[in-house]
Amino acid sequence: MDVPVNRFKRAIRDGKPQIGLWLALGDPISAELCAAASFDWLVLDAEHGPNDLRTLIAQLQAVAPYESHPVVRIRVGDTHIIKQVLEIGAQTLLIPMVETAEQAAGLVAAMQYPPAGVRGVGAALGRSSRWNRMAGYPKQAGEQMCLLVQIETRRGVENIKAIAATPGVDGVFIGPADLSASMGHLGNMTHPDVLATIEELIGYIRAAGKAPGILMGDEELVKRYLELGCRFIAVSADTLLLSQAADRMATRFKALAK
Repeated sequence: MDVPVNRFKRAIRDGKPQIGLWLALGDPISAELCAAASFDWLVLDAEHGPNDLRTLIAQLQAVAPYESHPVVRIRVGDTHIIKQVLEIGAQTLLIPMVETAEQAAGLVAAMQYPPAGVRGVGAALGRSSRWNRMAGYPKQAGEQMCLLVQIETRRGVENIKAIAATPGVDGVFIGPADLSASMGHLGNMTHPDVLATIEELIGYIRAAGKAPGILMGDEELVKRYLELGCRFIAVSADTLLLSQAADRMATRFKALAK
């Protein structure tokens, strides 16, 4: 039994755009429902979503039969948290609030076994190695790990060139909500200054030979970012899809009762 090939990592490396969806409900049934829609990637959000290791592993198992690649966003770039999330079978991590190249390098190390990194050797106890059924896991796993670092503060913007140039970083994700807040435009992700900064960031990331990514639901801006070279874009969230559909349905049928 071989270590699964990380299709998402290969796609963004090869320049093939990936369209994704945010999952914040923390539920395996809704995760599977969204995976069946054939999004290229799905974010299992443990930063703002109500997720822990048990809910994450349930969602990883739920989406496993589908083509959608699961990306786990953890709440903080802690070495011990990274170790546990990798052990439950995640291969791609999204780390929020990355602000320096030194921080990015530490995250790279956390995802790799020695001598390349500092990941603890214990996958034989977890889903990642199929409970030690993958004899070559310790030597093969590193090649399939994908690290996405998230830029969403002024400090991160200031250090973007060094962060993007960090060896072992596969992609740089731009977080427009926190970025706009950090720039003094809370709640206004399409402020001209924010949009200009996003375009500059995409250019710096591409110049470093890395894949840029973003969360954006505006169709025209998605087209624009694809033209600029974004390689992975999340276009909505399960919470938004459900709430917006529920609002429309309630409004539509309550109007009949008036």
